[in-house]
Amino acid sequence: MIEWYDFYIFGMLAKTISVQFFPEGNSTAALLSTLAIFAAGFIVRPFGALVFGRLGDLIGRKYTFLLTLVLMGGSTFLIGLVPGYKSIGIAAPLLVLLLRLIQGLALGGEYGGAATYVAEHAPAGKRGFYTSWIQTTATIGLFVALGIIMLVKLNMSDSAFNAEWGGWRYPFWISILLVIVSIYIRLKMKESPMFSKLKSEGKVSVNPLKESFSHKGNFKMVLLALFGAVMGQGVIWYTGQFYAQNFLETKCNIEFEQSRTIMLWAILFATPLFVFWGWLSDKIGRKWIMMAGMLLALLTYRPIFNTFLEDSKINDDMIMSYGIIEEGKEIHNAEFIKSKNDSIITSSQSLTLPDGWRFTKSKSDTLHLNTGFKTSAIKFINVKVGSIVYWKFIGLVFILILYVTMVYGPIAAFLVEMFPTKIRYTSMSLPYHIGNGVFGGLVPFIGLLLTTTFTKDPLIGLWYPIGVAALCFIIGTIYLTNKIDNDVTD
Repeated sequence: MIEWYDFYIFGMLAKTISVQFFPEGNSTAALLSTLAIFAAGFIVRPFGALVFGRLGDLIGRKYTFLLTLVLMGGSTFLIGLVPGYKSIGIAAPLLVLLLRLIQGLALGGEYGGAATYVAEHAPAGKRGFYTSWIQTTATIGLFVALGIIMLVKLNMSDSAFNAEWGGWRYPFWISILLVIVSIYIRLKMKESPMFSKLKSEGKVSVNPLKESFSHKGNFKMVLLALFGAVMGQGVIWYTGQFYAQNFLETKCNIEFEQSRTIMLWAILFATPLFVFWGWLSDKIGRKWIMMAGMLLALLTYRPIFNTFLEDSKINDDMIMSYGIIEEGKEIHNAEFIKSKNDSIITSSQSLTLPDGWRFTKSKSDTLHLNTGFKTSAIKFINVKVGSIVYWKFIGLVFILILYVTMVYGPIAAFLVEMFPTKIRYTSMSLPYHIGNGVFGGLVPFIGLLLTTTFTKDPLIGLWYPIGVAALCFIIGTIYLTNKIDNDVTD
């Protein structure tokens, strides 16, 4: 959970980080650059899987855990200490990129070891139930990251939170306390019984990488795990949580606090379902639960996200229909753009409607001094939706996370059962981190890239996860087996 927390606070604070570590002037380019650094951490995860997976199969699961934890926690803490672009220029984003890459490598070595460790301790017939608790940790890590960010944000002003050395750095610093607790717990853990048995018998793999990928039968299992299950699971995980939060904030213009409380409530309600699907997979098999989650997601993503857009939309007709119950003071600003010889005059006013609706109406007039021509643009920003829409959105995000729990809850047991003990750590780590890290981790970046390139369709970013999930569903339905392997001691 702690490593997921470390990994995700970067994504949760992407908008603030983009201001601190990149030059001013183009907020979209800065956010894209930040999401690219965020994605870089995902892209190197398969390399971490190879490096630390090999170590886990050679020296054991326990000590590999400790190493990945120290690397992850140390990198997170140091990101909170990197000065901003205004202080050290281009060195700022380069240092953050370096630390983010270390985070990605460390996480690449973590998951396979954790799943293997728990599965090798689980009694026969309960492997799905036991490993499903691991599956909750990614979402709980996300929940804790959101909660700590909200806690810090609510106790200071926007300017104090967003300052160069402001409150946005606190979640990174808090990480070091969580890591110390986790190191203490891990030092108390014992080695996996199956690995200890292999080691005592002298049967530990000499070259796990070679055995994993040069053996035709095992390599086929690696490819099947990636393209028939993990690839689709990865895009659904990141669409249901990261992309959804980013969409509410940037496309629906919902304010910082409300967009995050929507996510927090939905995560809280949906997280127990990871355990439910893991338990059910021990009874009826893993395959069809995962396939059903993928199918439901690719059929309903566009209607759900279109509802977010339509129900948060504000226009003059809606304001007239509801009626204004409170108007804030109108604020005016004027700025002369010397390079264009134009002036931009902006005015903003907060308005409150019944049922808790609140937003800022922002009007921007551009006066072209050479021609005397004036253009105007009206935006509704910092939207706080009414209570009915608020709970409707929590319900819709809950459905998105329900799909996540269906594809993610049984997958650790599914992967563990595909590979033999002596190369299990290496073999299951690689497809998992390519599927999640590369296919899934690119969802926010590709989604934003598509919507900024093809601006007429705000839902166009969904075609990437829908396409990947559809391909994975077809391959998985045809080639995966629903059989449960009760004996993983081979």
